[in-house]
Amino acid sequence: MLVDSPPEAAAAPAPVTPRRRHLARSAGLVASLAVLAVTAVLGIAVGAKQIPLDQVWHGVFHYSGSDTDVVIRDVRFPRTLLGLITGAALGLAGTVMQALTRNPLADPGLLGINAGASAAVVSAISFFGVTSLTGYVWFAFAGAAVVSVAVYVLGGTRSATPVRLALAGTALTAVLVGYINAVNLVDTAALDKMRFWTVGSLASATLPTVVRIAPFLAVGGVLALLLARPLNALALGDDQARALGARLTRTRVLAMLAVTLLCGGATAACGPIVYVGLMVPHVVRAITGPDMRWILPYSAVLSPVLLLGADVLGRVVARPGELQVGIVTAVVGGPVFIHLVRRRRMAQL
Repeated sequence: MLVDSPPEAAAAPAPVTPRRRHLARSAGLVASLAVLAVTAVLGIAVGAKQIPLDQVWHGVFHYSGSDTDVVIRDVRFPRTLLGLITGAALGLAGTVMQALTRNPLADPGLLGINAGASAAVVSAISFFGVTSLTGYVWFAFAGAAVVSVAVYVLGGTRSATPVRLALAGTALTAVLVGYINAVNLVDTAALDKMRFWTVGSLASATLPTVVRIAPFLAVGGVLALLLARPLNALALGDDQARALGARLTRTRVLAMLAVTLLCGGATAACGPIVYVGLMVPHVVRAITGPDMRWILPYSAVLSPVLLLGADVLGRVVARPGELQVGIVTAVVGGPVFIHLVRRRRMAQL
C-alpha cells in the first residue's frame, strides 16, 4: 500500500534579528533624509512666483543681485532654513513631551511653554514697544523659561509626576491664554502686530533670525537626543526606571529644559505652530517601534518635512497670495488629532 507522504511544511519566516532591525531602521533614516532634501529643494524652488529651476540654481550659487536672485537668496533660502531647524525643534520637543508625560496625545503646548512664550511676546509688544523679531526671541525664551519653572514647582518638584506636570501646564495655559486675549482686546495696536505672528508663519524669516535662534535649538536638540536612554527607562514607569538606575528628577528637569529651548526658539521665530510635534512622533513610532534612540532622530528629520511641505502647499493653493503654515498644519492636524483620540478611546474599551 502506498502511503502519501505528508505535505512539506511551509518554510517559517526568518526571524527578525537585532542586526536586521538595526539595518532596516538605518536605511529608513537615510531614506527620510533624502525626502527631507527633496522637500528643502521644493521649499526654495516653489512659491507664489514661478521661477525656473536654472534661475533657482543661479540664485543660490551665483548671486548677482537681480530681482529673481533676491527672491531666492534673501526670501526663500532663509525661509527654508528656518523651516528646517524649527521643524526639527518642534518634532523633538513633541517626542520628549510624549515620553515625559507618558501621554501619546501630548504636544509642546501641554506644559504651557508655547503659551508662556506667546504671553511674553504680547507683553513685549504692548508694554515695551518691541516690534522686531530679534526682540521677540529673548522675550519668548524668558516666557518659556518662567512657565517651565512654574510648571515644575506646581507639579511638586521632586514629587512631580506626569499627571501633575500636565495638570499644572493645562492650568497655566488657560490663565496665559486669557491674559493674551485681554491684552489684545485692550491694545488694538498690539493685536494688529500679533495677528500674523500668532497664526504661525515662516514668511518673516531672515538669516539673522536663523543665526540667533540656531544655537539655542542646537543645544536643546543635542540635549533631547542625549536623553533617549533615560526616557526609555521612564516609559516603563517610575518604579522600574528607578530599578534600572534612572535619575527621575534629573531626567525630568533636563527634558523640560530641552523642551523650553526648542519651543522657545521655534515659537519666537515662527509663532505658535501646532500639531507638528503631535503628529510626527506617531508616524515615527509606527516605523521604528518604541525605542527613543530611534524615535528622536527620525522625528528630527521628518518634522521639517511636514513643516516645509505645509509651507509649500500654503504657497501653491493660494497663489498669488499664500496661506500661513500654521493654518495648513492646523487644517491637516485637526482631523489627525481626532483620529488619534478616537483610536486611543477604542483601544481602552
